[in-house]
Amino acid sequence: MKNTAPLSAPDLDFETPAAKRLRRYRRFKDRLASAVVGVGGISVIVAIMLIFIYLLYEVMPLFHAAEIKPWQHEGEEVVPYQRPGADADTWYLTAEEQAEVGLRVDATGLASFFDTRTGEVGLQQMLGQTEAGAVAFALGSESERTFALAHADGNLTFAKHQYKVSYPNDVRTITPSIAYPYADQELALAPGVGNTELLAVRDSENQLMAAALDDQGQLFVSRYSKDVNFITEEVEISTDHLQLELPTEKVVSLLISPETRWLFVARSDGLVVSVDLRDFDAPQIHDAVRVSDATITQARFLLGGNSLLVADSQGVTRQLFLVRDDSNNYELKEIRSFRDSTPSEIAEVAIEHRRKGFVVAEGNGQVSFYNSTAENLVLNEQLSDSGIAYLAMTPRANGLLLEQADGKVSFWKVENEHPEVSWSSLWEEVWYEGYQEPDYIWQSSASNDDFEPKYSLAPLSFGTLKAAFYAMLLATPLAICGAIYTAYFMAPAMRTKIKPFIELMEALPTVILGFLAGLWLAPFIEKQLATVFTLLLVVPIGVLVFAYGWHNLPKSIRLRVSEGWDVVVIIPVVIILAWLCLPLSSGVEQVLFDGDMRGYITRDLGITFDQRNALVVGLAMGFAVIPTIFSITEDAIFSVPKSLSNGSLALGATPWQTLQRVVLPTASPGIFSAVMIGMGRAVGETMIVLMATGNTPIMDLNIFEGMRTLAANIAVEMPESEVGSSHFRILFLAALVLFAFTFVVNTLAELIRQRLRRKYGSL
Repeated sequence: MKNTAPLSAPDLDFETPAAKRLRRYRRFKDRLASAVVGVGGISVIVAIMLIFIYLLYEVMPLFHAAEIKPWQHEGEEVVPYQRPGADADTWYLTAEEQAEVGLRVDATGLASFFDTRTGEVGLQQMLGQTEAGAVAFALGSESERTFALAHADGNLTFAKHQYKVSYPNDVRTITPSIAYPYADQELALAPGVGNTELLAVRDSENQLMAAALDDQGQLFVSRYSKDVNFITEEVEISTDHLQLELPTEKVVSLLISPETRWLFVARSDGLVVSVDLRDFDAPQIHDAVRVSDATITQARFLLGGNSLLVADSQGVTRQLFLVRDDSNNYELKEIRSFRDSTPSEIAEVAIEHRRKGFVVAEGNGQVSFYNSTAENLVLNEQLSDSGIAYLAMTPRANGLLLEQADGKVSFWKVENEHPEVSWSSLWEEVWYEGYQEPDYIWQSSASNDDFEPKYSLAPLSFGTLKAAFYAMLLATPLAICGAIYTAYFMAPAMRTKIKPFIELMEALPTVILGFLAGLWLAPFIEKQLATVFTLLLVVPIGVLVFAYGWHNLPKSIRLRVSEGWDVVVIIPVVIILAWLCLPLSSGVEQVLFDGDMRGYITRDLGITFDQRNALVVGLAMGFAVIPTIFSITEDAIFSVPKSLSNGSLALGATPWQTLQRVVLPTASPGIFSAVMIGMGRAVGETMIVLMATGNTPIMDLNIFEGMRTLAANIAVEMPESEVGSSHFRILFLAALVLFAFTFVVNTLAELIRQRLRRKYGSL
């Protein structure tokens, strides 16, 4: 009887020492590969997280709250000091660029320069070129540091405060002075004007203009035209005067626009009258606009002189500007209003010198900082218990000079770096100065200093999706259908040549594609627009007709082409159809569009046509995306086990039924991944969009209009932005938006892909 007892472990150990070493070596390689793959995967995740953290680090300062605190000088807080100059009302208070030297002009006409940190008085000078005392003051331009004084004898003095910076012994020294730009010219107000109570002046390139309201209720406007003597090159001034007939008993402020065309008269009863002075001899007085039911206390120009800020006794500040209608007529409209949570009568309004921001001082001693474009309250602080008589912002908006009702001046440090950023300014329609209605606008810079930045990310996000949509509209069907044919129907010998060739297309630099699209494709499409659309119609229909005819040919002819080589027959057909479209399109264009399809679109249909448009981007970027979608889709279909398709065919299903019911569902996770990866490529594409579109940030689905994408905008404007500025950080915010969009899309794509895999993985 045989011994059937199981063998012990030592009896089964037949491995040689070499086999053991080989097994240990393989185990080591497996563990090493697993560790390397794991470290690589974790490194990718860490890298992505670091990118996200860096973007967030650059963006977060946009949303930091503003702060105000006493100015620090030599390590100590600046304490309030007695206002410099005469013990009279303050007409004007300001500071120079470095916020070290301040200027106060009081009601006696005395200009006093002082140290903003200590109150120490330096230069003092009585203003004016006449012995008669000053009776009224008007600020000309804060940015040009000009102002004017009206004297009791009816003369006008135009002055400018200026500062010379020197560095003796490497110590910055600021020397202030007063200059009189028109010292050699006699500037007089209109004859018959009494004691001036209110004054407004404006100095433009070609003329000076002054408006004066006297104690008799008469309103005069004087125009001083500048003529340059071509021999002596001296400026000669000629004067014209005008008296306006309008109610003046409740006027609290006169304002002249920078181009000296408009005069605005604000009245305490809540009305504002606008006067068009373009025809100086026959001015057009517009109907009064009711701005407030309360008493108007202050009226100022916002930076640039395009908007009026009107404050009232109920603590409301309103922004108004002229809006032009379709008939080219102007109407003064209220655009937005600003109100604190605990409002009281507004005593003073100060304007920022370089931004569309302003500060209001209320009767209860509160100071509120606002930004007009962002339409938000930036900061609100209680700075005085005795009331506020005057306040002024420093040129860099980093300091606030505040004169209290008791005659003390305090100096405050303001940290308010990015007031123009808010949800509404980034993502909602904003009514910008000079526009007929609210709109989504991106325009980050201009040639003038008083420009209103427009930082709407909506048109950039829209342009990104628009470019991706048209690119995917072209690439997705071509790439997927081409991949299906290559993987399932094409002969293996041809597949080994076609697949690498298409994948090689992905190596073509996108800058080359953008260059060709911008310099060759865009002009070609504009000239041959009818040909392009004829191709889109004739080639698909012609291929279907040829396929139907080929299918009905006798088998003796069809079988001469081996299975899987059908594409060899289709390629000449496509070439011939494309060649036939050239003469055919000319006839179609002549019959349907009177020989000019491009003109018909713009002239008869009213559709805007830009040479570099979404059609060009769709063709160029679609060409760049096709290899990505094709390669992944082809691999997914080719990887479907042959046993599944062979089993389906063995059960009597046709090749098309097998493809539809077995192959495509099984490969659907890979196909979906291919489309999502292609979409990510299209969304993040930069160079093609940059070179093939007009880079116009507009929101229009029109295929003949251009666009600007987030990626292209970052590439264009990042090199020119000031580091740390709002523009700089908003570009990083745009990058963060693009990052978040791709992250969300890819996450959703992965979830859907996993669901498809679970659903069809059992096939």
